[in-house]
Amino acid sequence: MTIRINKEKCVGCSACLRACPYDAIDMIDRKAFLNASCVHCGSCVDSCSFKAIDSVAGSVGKTDLSGFKGVMVFAERRGEVLAKVGLELLGRGRALADARGATLSAVVAGMRLDESAAQLIAHGADMVYLVEDPELVEYRTAPYARVLTGVIREAKPELVLIGATPTGRDLAPRVANRLRTGLTADCTSLDIEEGTGLLLQTRPAFGGNVMATIVCPNHRPQMSTVRPGVMKPLPADKSRKGEVKKMKISLKPADLTAIIREVALETTLRADLSEAEVIIAGGRGVGGKAQFGLIEELADAFGGQVGASRAAVESGWVAHYHQIGQTGKSVSPRLYIACGISGAVQHLAGIAGADYVVAVNRDPECPMVKAADVAIIGDLHQVIPLLAAEIRSLKKEAVR
Repeated sequence: MTIRINKEKCVGCSACLRACPYDAIDMIDRKAFLNASCVHCGSCVDSCSFKAIDSVAGSVGKTDLSGFKGVMVFAERRGEVLAKVGLELLGRGRALADARGATLSAVVAGMRLDESAAQLIAHGADMVYLVEDPELVEYRTAPYARVLTGVIREAKPELVLIGATPTGRDLAPRVANRLRTGLTADCTSLDIEEGTGLLLQTRPAFGGNVMATIVCPNHRPQMSTVRPGVMKPLPADKSRKGEVKKMKISLKPADLTAIIREVALETTLRADLSEAEVIIAGGRGVGGKAQFGLIEELADAFGGQVGASRAAVESGWVAHYHQIGQTGKSVSPRLYIACGISGAVQHLAGIAGADYVVAVNRDPECPMVKAADVAIIGDLHQVIPLLAAEIRSLKKEAVR
């Protein structure tokens, strides 16, 4: 379905503006005009008493694909620090850009961005777009959506990658809607298809039991959100040279209606598994909620974070934000210790980025033991206290 506005019949009553859920209609000289946010949903048709808006059957049409080139990464910041996922996306983006014979760019917004720009170039970006504005210091949906949409329209990248963080999951669909393009959410793998050059966007479906590969052949840019922890950043090369371009995207008053009065930190400790260097994870073999204290004890000894398998979370032993796997978080710690986890394929996919995996399990034939770099075959209720005590002892000796 395609929406059309008859300017001769339009009287500028603004009823269609109130009816449109996408802010896709602008009133100019008392005439309604569709903007790029229109998804042709038809909400405005019935609102018009003057029959100035109608719809016709058929596709909205393909995007003109000419002129789109390059890979762009949205580099999220937390405060004045780049989120790790942006650097991970640059690592994969570099390979995708090289496969397409194109450049790799990054977008970063806020204030005092020079250090972030240098870091992005060191991790693989050829071009960094800076959007400096005090209104962008803290993330808000509307201003960030306008900024990222504006940069994409100016740069016309072929591929756009955004981290599947709370911020990215909020931002990406709004930008995709404004650009009238597709979006594949929560990807775990990205590749270039031979011959077509299309982006192969792979993500889990049906509770992680099926891996779906999605393509976007008719619209540009091809957009994906990607799980933190599934891709590796390139080593920083401070000798790399890149271009920095400052852009000015004008914000509208409607973009600033949400006001941040205060940013309050949580009083309870929540695992930030995507940033963790050491993760101690427990599964069904832990035995119960009370016994999960053993996992916390070992994590404390290492100075690491607590993770869990889907079975442990669904049993109510630990909160959902500790869950690791295709239906939880994908992680890339330096050390991952799996205690009482059998190693279902969905869980193993979630720890594929780990540098070193240790399994503690009584079953020498379970998939986790076979996938681990080191396996300790035994009862975790006996092994973990001994291991925690040994780690604390080694730390004390190191301090002396």
